[in-house]
Amino acid sequence: MAVSGFPPTAATLCTMLKACTASRAFRPGRQLHARKVISCPSNLIMNTALVDLYMSCGLVEDAMRVFMLTKCPKDAALYSAVLSGFVENCWFREAFSMLWSTELNGISLTCALTACSATANLAYGMQVHCKALRCGFYSNTIISNALINMYSKCGRTVDARIVFDRMAGKNVVSWSSMIDAYSRHGRGVDALVLFKMMEKAAPMVLPDAITFLAILSACRHCGLVDEGRSMLHLMKTKYRIDPHPEHYSCLIDMLGRAGQIDEAWDLYCSLTASQNKCSSAIYVAMLNACRASMDAVKGKKVAVRMLEVDPQNPGIHVLISNFYSAIRQWSESNESWRVIVEKGLRKEAASSHVSVS
Repeated sequence: MAVSGFPPTAATLCTMLKACTASRAFRPGRQLHARKVISCPSNLIMNTALVDLYMSCGLVEDAMRVFMLTKCPKDAALYSAVLSGFVENCWFREAFSMLWSTELNGISLTCALTACSATANLAYGMQVHCKALRCGFYSNTIISNALINMYSKCGRTVDARIVFDRMAGKNVVSWSSMIDAYSRHGRGVDALVLFKMMEKAAPMVLPDAITFLAILSACRHCGLVDEGRSMLHLMKTKYRIDPHPEHYSCLIDMLGRAGQIDEAWDLYCSLTASQNKCSSAIYVAMLNACRASMDAVKGKKVAVRMLEVDPQNPGIHVLISNFYSAIRQWSESNESWRVIVEKGLRKEAASSHVSVS
């Protein structure tokens, strides 16, 4: 186009920026940014596309520079792009600061609730809930789903259920979120009851793989082994959903916690025989099952396999060291730590959020 002598229009540049955003291609995006400065310096739609690009690439400072240098009046789309970018990049403090200075719409409210969920900030979450009600979003399915998730992450399953029961149009995300809320807080029986209600709901809502992962997790946390087996069978036979490695690792962990190590081992062996059904989650679940059952023979075989698959993962070495410590084989445990030190492997530090009122 440029070779033919036709200068790119704003619409052309926006289309190319969207393509860069989808592929996280920030270098071509910067080139388009430079061309935009020359050809259409004060185009609001292009500035919004640039903010989306930089946020998707994790370049929050660059996105904010575009936002601050926007001379024309900023609209809700630009504010929403910045707010969602803050949440995507875990800049939650900045997201909360911007929330109260922007026009509230479905996108901004959903982003705010996502930030509240990630930080377990119940006080802000309840304020956002009130704002949503005052703005007339009480029947919005997406916002209601975000509210269920927020209350669940903040430990308020009763409030999550109130939001769920008041929803006019529940979709599969609504049911899965509420089942997951019960799973997170050890209410496996309530999760199973809700799943049965979902199967009988009208209009009909079919469970998906995420729904079954939530119900299997609920069974695992509460030791409902028979129910977990039946759910996996139901998933494959009635709903024709092929279980993912996460579903199988959940069942292996469930069996290991219940002391049924032989059944867990048989399932593990059948999965490792099929490469497309095995993953690191399955190895970890089987090693934890061996640790819980103090089965040194099977555990050592799993540990060897884990090191063959991903020898540079420091988390795997830590798990193996913990396994050997549990079975009181201290020399092997120390060897795992020695490998971590010698290879200079660094385990990512855990983090948590605390809301201080």
